[in-house]
Amino acid sequence: MSGKHQRNTEGMKKHARRKSEETVKKVDEAIQRLIKAGEKINFNSVSLEARVSKSYLYTHQEIKERIENLRKQQEAVPSPKHIKREMTDASKDIIIAAKNKRIKELEAENKRLKEELKILQGKLYESLELGLIL
Repeated sequence: MSGKHQRNTEGMKKHARRKSEETVKKVDEAIQRLIKAGEKINFNSVSLEARVSKSYLYTHQEIKERIENLRKQQEAVPSPKHIKREMTDASKDIIIAAKNKRIKELEAENKRLKEELKILQGKLYESLELGLIL
């Protein structure tokens, strides 16, 4: 017997490649689900969704760069909460402006009616002095 027996490791290598490809696919599908759900993309959320370790994500350069790029893209886009807050502030500004306009209109009408009332009171007083009203 020869001491230089070659081991057949081809099956193990195939299995390792297949498992690696499946994990990459699992991470990709997890990222797609997070995007569709409108969730934040970061190493923590992807590792939880894909059920892989964060160290796995960090050690695979292509995956790491993809997560970092997606995270940067999401940071550049305002969140729905931020948009809603801005819309709420803008709505409040519009409502305040409309109310201020309405207050000015009512104040002007009030002033005009007070002046009309003074004129009518003057006419009434004149009529009383002349004895026209009993």
